[in-house]
Amino acid sequence: MAKGNINVSVENIFPLIKKFLYSDHEIFLRELISNATDATLKLKHLTGIGEAKVEYGNPLIEIKLDKDQKTLHIIDQGIGMTAEEVEKYINEVAFSGAEEFLNKYKDSAKDSGIIGHFGLGFYSAFMVANKVEIITKSYLENEEAVHWTCDGSPEFTLEPHNKTERGTEIILHINDEDKEFLEDSRIRELLVKYNKFMPIPIKFGTKTETLPKPEDAKEDDPAPTQEVDDIINNPTPAWTKQPTDLENEDYKNFYRELYPMQFEEPLFHIHLNVDYPFNLTGILYFPKMTNDLNVQKDRIQLYQNQVFVTDNVEGIVPEFLTMLRGVIDSPDIPLNVSRSYLQADGAVKKISSYITRKVADKLKSLFNNNREDFEKKWNDIKIVIEYGMLSEEKFFEKAEAFALYPTVDGKYYTYEELYNAIKAKQTDKDDKLVILYASDKDAQHSYIEAAQAKGYEVLFLDSPIVSHLMQKLEGSKENITFTRVDADHVDNLIKKDENKISKLTEDQQKELDELLKEVIPAEKFTVKLENMDSDAAPFMITQPEFMRRMKEMQMTGGGMFGMGNMPDMYNLIVNTNSELVGEIISTKTRKKQERLINQSLDLARLSQGLLKGEELTNFIKRSYEMIK
Repeated sequence: MAKGNINVSVENIFPLIKKFLYSDHEIFLRELISNATDATLKLKHLTGIGEAKVEYGNPLIEIKLDKDQKTLHIIDQGIGMTAEEVEKYINEVAFSGAEEFLNKYKDSAKDSGIIGHFGLGFYSAFMVANKVEIITKSYLENEEAVHWTCDGSPEFTLEPHNKTERGTEIILHINDEDKEFLEDSRIRELLVKYNKFMPIPIKFGTKTETLPKPEDAKEDDPAPTQEVDDIINNPTPAWTKQPTDLENEDYKNFYRELYPMQFEEPLFHIHLNVDYPFNLTGILYFPKMTNDLNVQKDRIQLYQNQVFVTDNVEGIVPEFLTMLRGVIDSPDIPLNVSRSYLQADGAVKKISSYITRKVADKLKSLFNNNREDFEKKWNDIKIVIEYGMLSEEKFFEKAEAFALYPTVDGKYYTYEELYNAIKAKQTDKDDKLVILYASDKDAQHSYIEAAQAKGYEVLFLDSPIVSHLMQKLEGSKENITFTRVDADHVDNLIKKDENKISKLTEDQQKELDELLKEVIPAEKFTVKLENMDSDAAPFMITQPEFMRRMKEMQMTGGGMFGMGNMPDMYNLIVNTNSELVGEIISTKTRKKQERLINQSLDLARLSQGLLKGEELTNFIKRSYEMIK
């Protein structure tokens, strides 16, 4: 038996490992299974190139619990280690076995999917164990098995062992404070979380499988059963395959595998597959979206060669796509990774740009191949696309080809189509294209109707970030402006130099203006007299586009400082050509004038959903009195 000291740079490496190297104790199992997978894939590669003169077979990784002995076993049938390799890879912490292996076989190993490393990953075992044993036998001929033991101090023992089959068994003697890792349910939870898609089958116990009844069995005879290995992972998940080998149903089944509690089908998927200038595979799914910006994020899972790393993909996936679901797998991202590392890493930024481009290309393809279907899905995906147009300049440029602008009547335009459809009628006297829109078809119905009567097209834009998007479009397109249909009366929405004449004299207009300002609260309404068509509404409430939009932008992030706290300001447009307004001026009693003004104002407020509480109660009482 050999004894020795582990070659570490500081003697207190184990307390450091426990406290600082890994913040989350549970990842010890991920690290050890990664090493077992690494050892198995190394053997696969060496047998594949004829370097190892053994049968690769159908190896698996087995996880065993022994509650009585308080031990957890991780057993593989991989490459194994000689006594010298245990000295090198286990006792010399700073040396990475994977690094030497890759250097030796760098050309042939390029695409073999080798992951992990011996070294610090192995030492994560001491976070949960007060003693760790390794029993290992190399695939090499004439090499004896060895047994390494360490109790968490820099001292170890190394002695021969009678193990006859190649591979490695790691035995963890679990600490009393970490006894949760002796529970079947806890280990199964970790295996599903971190190792659900590892490339080598992982066995954790057995399960009972029902067999078909024999033909001569009686009806009430029980069906025969057999015990089979309980393989908890899927070694060949959909993202590891070529898109040409998968049907649409395969993608849907994989989505159900990722999100077993999600009952709604995804709208469509995007298969990522790139090997230059970095390696990345994955599948992203567009779920049905709502206008809620607080939609659950962090549903995309990040893997490193099929080992789960995190579901916080900020920095790798562009922020606007964190609302999607799916998997991204890249060997270029380390297993233990900090957010600051990701944000500073050049390769990660390239990955983010690639994903943005790939998603944009897929959306364009879906739009071109089946526009009708794309239009049906628009309301369920628009929030992601609008968010992308706002936050990623490259995506904004590409979205020109597929971003849609729906109308209140259910038509869908691209920007170019919209421009060509409305430029003749909706260009104002200053040669500016005015794009009219509504955000609430019911609340703004009368305004929509008035605009359509003029032959204007009205878009329906109701997402919470649309104010920001319109601001960006106005800044990037020449000579356009977005105006909500209730921002002014219809003749003022798109000014054409058609000045209508008022039926009232100048003196009457002055008298009306003074009367209105005495009755109508100035802190809520700015009164404007307008010469409109005689059949247009006598009183109309509008909200200035700029002020309202800035307030909306402030409330959803951005815009002018402090606007979100400002009270709502409205314009009261009074039609001097209305018969009712003429009656207000001609009425001799002040009481009746005030009653007509208040009734007309309340009707205008009612049409905008602004009449509530006590004011609504008073309006109803007054209305009944007027009927009597």
